[in-house]
Amino acid sequence: MRDEQALMATAHMMADAARAAILPHFRRGGLGTTSKETDSYDPVTVADRASEAAMRALLAEYRPDDAILGEEEGFKDGTSGLTWVLDPIDGTRGFVSGAPTWGVLIALCDANGPIYGIIDQPYIGERFEGGFGRAQMDGPLGPRDLGVSPSASLAEATLFTTFPEVGTDAERLGFEAVRDRVQLTRYGCDCYAYALLAAGQIDLVIEAGLQSYDIAAPVAVVQAAGGVVTDWNGGPVHEGGRAIAAASPALHAEALALLQGVVNG
Repeated sequence: MRDEQALMATAHMMADAARAAILPHFRRGGLGTTSKETDSYDPVTVADRASEAAMRALLAEYRPDDAILGEEEGFKDGTSGLTWVLDPIDGTRGFVSGAPTWGVLIALCDANGPIYGIIDQPYIGERFEGGFGRAQMDGPLGPRDLGVSPSASLAEATLFTTFPEVGTDAERLGFEAVRDRVQLTRYGCDCYAYALLAAGQIDLVIEAGLQSYDIAAPVAVVQAAGGVVTDWNGGPVHEGGRAIAAASPALHAEALALLQGVVNG
């Protein structure tokens, strides 16, 4: 049987270590920023690398038999049947801009997908966790339970995405079909948007072009808080692709129908 308390303790140690590795670099010079892409700006910094290295060092000590998938260092095989999926800084563009909307993502997955996750925002000291029967956050105002907002109609909903262009032209048009029906749309929060959804502050997040390390932890946290997270076909999304997260099944179905009507129409 899994020792869930030990697994959660390991995840929190990793989040603490990532905070300690990242914060000395935030809003400072000397980030050593490079771009992973040649035709677009996809930055990686010394803080990204230090964060993942710190988390991997703890896993090597406490969970050497688990597999690891990390954005910066790739995949390490394991024998336990568990995989840690790590994004050392989700939202590096925000990080290098000095905006506190980036976060550290830690997910623990079995063969079926995420079973526990953490979204951590080191600068403002907020940590959101979900799984193993827990859905809670801690931060400057103290600990509290997570829970999605009461079911709202699409016309009353608040929608978030990271980039206005969303993805391909067809994906952007699908997003805009939903955008044009909601009450409020906001941009640019990366993983923090999913934390806000789990905390009951917003109602929808729609994104495309995601990797597993971008979405595995948000899936765990949002689902633990009572929300729904799928791909744009209504299936699992923890391996990446196009994601829609909603505060209720009814809202999810309404938004998904609009997306599919455009993208698959």
